[in-house]
Amino acid sequence: MPLAVAVQMDPIERLNLPADSTFALLLEAEERGHDIFSYQPEVLTYRDRRLSARGRPLKAHSGIAGESYSIGEEAEEDLSRFDVLLMRQDPPFDMAYISATHLLEHIHPRTLVVNDPFHVRNAPEKLFVNEFARFMPATLITRDARAIRAFRAEMGDVIVKPLYGNGGAGVFRLGGHDENFEALIELFQTMNREPFIVQQYRAEVRQGDKRIILVDGEIAGAINRVPAEGDSRSNMHVGGRAEPTELSARDREICAAMAPVLKQRGLLFVGIDVIGGYLTEINVTSPTGIREVKRFGGDDIAVRIWDAIEARVAAGT
Repeated sequence: MPLAVAVQMDPIERLNLPADSTFALLLEAEERGHDIFSYQPEVLTYRDRRLSARGRPLKAHSGIAGESYSIGEEAEEDLSRFDVLLMRQDPPFDMAYISATHLLEHIHPRTLVVNDPFHVRNAPEKLFVNEFARFMPATLITRDARAIRAFRAEMGDVIVKPLYGNGGAGVFRLGGHDENFEALIELFQTMNREPFIVQQYRAEVRQGDKRIILVDGEIAGAINRVPAEGDSRSNMHVGGRAEPTELSARDREICAAMAPVLKQRGLLFVGIDVIGGYLTEINVTSPTGIREVKRFGGDDIAVRIWDAIEARVAAGT
């Protein structure tokens, strides 16, 4: 049965369509005959217990000439009329993002919001992961310089990154004798009032950082992301290279431990990051990587995501 689908997303003209996971989801929705309405989070409007947004109908196209889209006339829509709403804008996970989750709770679960906005808000990638600390490298969350100095002295080599950052931005590797250490801590402390995350550097990252995608708690596919020469960051936004990979017994153990938690929290589309058998992040805001999985011969994860969404809608959950 065709569904009415709203997509809260970044401006579509900014997307790299052939590599974009959101556009893959739009193409699959179009293939299934669903009606798509797209809007940007800054136009969310709540009044008299009604949540609305100004946006445009959207159609996604794929053919010999490549991928493209067409958009209709702008209109304001009551978001409660939709069967499904995909929350797909990119982080940063800031107060604007958090505010959007609060607003979307007014229509969920009557309108199925993917991922569940309550649990997105309460599962920041670098905090939620600590619920599975037994699988993580040594990790410190603080803004206290003395604690960070002691941690680096113990570990010898650390990664420092913003607690609510994304896409590899603001990620630094600091060796035991790096003279930039004090200046970098000062810089982080002046940027905002939040703690930041300091993690044991794992040399295995040179062989790659696995992105494992889970759909409704089940493994759907994985890729390996290899850092560019001279960079410790594997994110593809900053030059990381995607390549095919196989899952180890340790990877599967991590996923099995997480599955019931993800299902219970309504986190239907999740990407986790694993370096050398160590879990480093759980991405629930706007996971990516499904295009690369398919490109290397894996499943079409957009199909699996829509199968799971349609099953949820049919079950009324």
